[in-house]
Amino acid sequence: MAEARVIPLHGADREASRRRRGAAQARTQALGQLPEPPPPSSLSPSRESAHESAPEPEPTSSEPAAWERHLADLLSFARRRIQGDYEVDEFGFDPDLTDHILMPPLRPLYEKWFRVETIGMHNVPGEGGALIVANHSGTLPLDATMTAFAVRADHPKRRHLRMLGADLVFKTPVLGALARKSGQTLACNPDAERLLRSGELVGVWPEGFKGIGKPFKDRYKLQRFGRGGFVSAALNTGVPIIPCSIVGAEEIYPMIGDLKALARLFGFPYFPVTPFFPFLGPLGAIPLPSKWYIEFGEPIRTDVYGEHAADDPMLVFNLTDQVRETIQQTLYRLLTQRRNVFLG
Repeated sequence: MAEARVIPLHGADREASRRRRGAAQARTQALGQLPEPPPPSSLSPSRESAHESAPEPEPTSSEPAAWERHLADLLSFARRRIQGDYEVDEFGFDPDLTDHILMPPLRPLYEKWFRVETIGMHNVPGEGGALIVANHSGTLPLDATMTAFAVRADHPKRRHLRMLGADLVFKTPVLGALARKSGQTLACNPDAERLLRSGELVGVWPEGFKGIGKPFKDRYKLQRFGRGGFVSAALNTGVPIIPCSIVGAEEIYPMIGDLKALARLFGFPYFPVTPFFPFLGPLGAIPLPSKWYIEFGEPIRTDVYGEHAADDPMLVFNLTDQVRETIQQTLYRLLTQRRNVFLG
């Protein structure tokens, strides 16, 4: 094996060699202070870094499935009913039954069928009495039901809306009992004022049967608001009035006729004829899937008019007209913004 050739150094060459050796020794010492490199890995650098940065798999959740929670709620509800562990107020309102039995079937109708959008929910107070006044339409009073569901489902405080209904509702077998259980009561000032003074949120539809039973050609044209009894109730209790405008309910059952003879026979205020009812029988009772908007307007204060303001017929008339005009103008605005009856 050939030996390496050594070339003797002279003068400057030896000095340069010493400087190079000194620099090499300094680099060696500096490198000796660095941490040792990690042990070699079988992974490539990119895969290794990806492996290190990947989060550890989360442990399997032990939370019950939705159907299990629903079943547990139903069993808990049944136990409370058997044990009598629930409350009913003086009007017959049963909040436990309403929340667990009456309200849940309305959710698909509210969210999927009518696809209700609420506007101005912040105008509905979170506590204390208030009177929501809305337009009425649709042949069947589904607009009132959807408004009550909206307040319960979409309001931050999940408030119950205590609706005022016509006496026909409470005279109807089964329907009257369910109405009482859901918090409704007769549309009269004494009951309304008792609810408002106790801090409840009350809903009224002053058009009554004239509103829900009007022909389709008069859709979104408000009917007379009665004598302003709802304004008197608000003035006597000092609660705010919240105008509420509902778009979409007019199209669920387009009323093109009224069989007055049948209405008198059954004791109804009208007997509707729609493009599908009664010609298609029970299928004609399925509402059309119109797109709904429910807008809650700015509250109108009534606590600024004094103690006996309800005795002033001109004030009652002016406030009634103000509420009605506010709802009507809001309906017109919502209709101009709506592109399609069924798509919104």
